[in-house]
Parts: sequence; structure tokens; C-alpha cells
Amino acid sequence: LRRPGRRGRCFGSRRNRARGSPGTMSDGKYFSTTKKGEIHELKQELRSLDRPKKKEAVKKVIAAMTVGKDVSMLFPDVVNCMQTEDLELKKLVYLYLINYAKTQPDLAIMAVNTFVKDTQDPNPLIRALAVRTMGCIRVDKITEYLCDPLQRCLKDDDPYVRKTAAICVVKLYDINPELVDDRGFLETLRDMLGDSNPMVVANALAALREISEIGGRSALTLTQHTLMKLLTALNDCTEWGQVFILDALADYTPSGASDAEKVAERVLPRLQHVNSAVVLSAVKTLLRMMDAVSNEDLVRAWCKKMAPPLVTLLGAEPEVQYVALRNINLVVQKRPAIQAGQNDAKVWGHEHSPS
Repeated sequence: LRRPGRRGRCFGSRRNRARGSPGTMSDGKYFSTTKKGEIHELKQELRSLDRPKKKEAVKKVIAAMTVGKDVSMLFPDVVNCMQTEDLELKKLVYLYLINYAKTQPDLAIMAVNTFVKDTQDPNPLIRALAVRTMGCIRVDKITEYLCDPLQRCLKDDDPYVRKTAAICVVKLYDINPELVDDRGFLETLRDMLGDSNPMVVANALAALREISEIGGRSALTLTQHTLMKLLTALNDCTEWGQVFILDALADYTPSGASDAEKVAERVLPRLQHVNSAVVLSAVKTLLRMMDAVSNEDLVRAWCKKMAPPLVTLLGAEPEVQYVALRNINLVVQKRPAIQAGQNDAKVWGHEHSPS
């Protein structure tokens, strides 16, 4: 089954971007045309002892970088601005580092000590920001310094730090798979599936599934114990966390009819979700569970519950309609009973037919 949505993760959450984003309307002045000698002026401002002036200079550097100007020559001066308690300034510097560390790997090493220090900061936002940024800097020399801070953050007291660190393992695996295996990060991710926080569970699961895709071999085996943890977390996750869990459940092979019924009972309420990706992932999971159930009356009852949510998707925007129609076509081919009933057939066949 295909679902609408997009893969990939942003540098920060929407909430964090709203708090300290360099792209607000009042910051439009930073995108003015570069005048002659401005690089020299920026260098002087970055070295200023006046904290507000230094922050303004970093904003100008980020603005220039955003519009495609080369400001890599300011790397040492920007890195020196890392040691600050100003969260907004730290975010800006980290953003600069991610962009230029690959072209300045030797200079990027200068930032390692500050990264490591920030992963032990009292503020969980700074700890998470530091480990996320280290994971985004795709430089081998940085990677070897990432392991110890990452192991600490995976077991951090704050769930926000733990869920951020889980995604960082994927980035590290993409750079150096052997290092992830040797340091036991995969086993730690599997243990995190039993975490008390549902979003940590969802991120650990997403990380393991992406690692499986990158490595070409399964990094996750769903046991009965793991299954119960995922079903428990399902109700309290964000919508995309639910998608990760439902997709994993769709790959689960139930031990028998009762096992399949137990999973289906927990998944059926997801059919009423407002997010179309959650609905389609729930449908995919239910179809898989139906294969293990011999009770035809029960299968028909599930099909009857699946039909209305699928039809509802046809009233969404055109892109979702297209995905929904493709999936409905596959579902009807596999389970014709889902069209049972004259009224449903009329809705599916005429009112929402593509033109």
C-alpha cells in the first residue's frame, strides 16, 4: 500500500523553529545585497565582545549562506561563537556548521569539544541540539567523537533527548555501519522499544526500520513482548509516530487467529483518524491480519469498517484522492467483500470515480 506523506526529518521541530528561527519577517534586513568589504566587517563583528552585535553578525552570515553566498572563510570566527548560553545563537552556529563542515573538516574538529560539552548541558534542548547536529555533520573525523555522547543521550533522563538520539543512530549508521554494530547501538535501540515514552518508542522503531532498509537486512524482529509495547504506545503517539508503528505491525506475522484479532482490535480505531497516512497504514495492517483469520463473518465485519474511511479519503485534495484511488484498487482486488452492499458500490463506482 502507498500512503501520502513525506519522508525525512527537519533540523528542528516546528515548535522549536517558531521559537528561534532566523527566517522571521523582521529579519529581512539581513538578506540585503552584500556590499564591498562586508566579509571583513562580518569578521570584525564576529570577534566583537558585544554579545548582541555578535549575534547580529551570525544572522547576517546565515542570511548570506541561505541565498548561496560563500561565507566559508568565516568558519573559525563562527565556530568561536558556539560557546554561548543563547539558544538562538547556538542554533544559528550549528546550522552554519552543518552546511560547511564537509568542506572544512579540519576546522570542524575545533567544534568537537563544545559539542561534547553541550551534550551534558543542563538544558535538554541544548543536549538534543548538540547530538542532532553532530549526527548531521557527515565528517569521518567527527564520527569517532560522536559515540560516547550519543550513548549518553540514548539513556538521557529527558525523553526529548532520547528520541532525538534514536534518529541520530540512523545518521551514524549511514556513515559507518560497522561502528554502530561494534558499539551496541542497535541493541540499545531495541531496548528503547520498551521505553515509557511513546514518542521514544516510535523514533526507536523508525530508526531500526530505516537501518534495515539501508543495510539490506532486518535489524528488528517483532516478538510478543515487543508487539505489546508497540500496541501500548500506539494510542499516545503523534500521527507520524502512529504511522511508523502501524507500518511495523503490517510486517508482523501473527502466530494464529487470536493473535491477529488482538492486533486488529487495537488498530481498528485508527481508521477514524484525520490523517490519511494513518488511515492507509491501518488498512494495510488490517489486510495483513485478515490473512491469519479464518472466521469469515469477522473478516466481513472488518471490511465493512474499512470501506467508509477509504471513501472519505476521496473527498480530500487531489493528491490524496489519487493515492487513495490507487490503494482502493489494490484493496478491492484483494478483498472484494469490501464493496459488499449496493449503497457502497454506488459511492465507490460513480460518485467518486476519476474523470
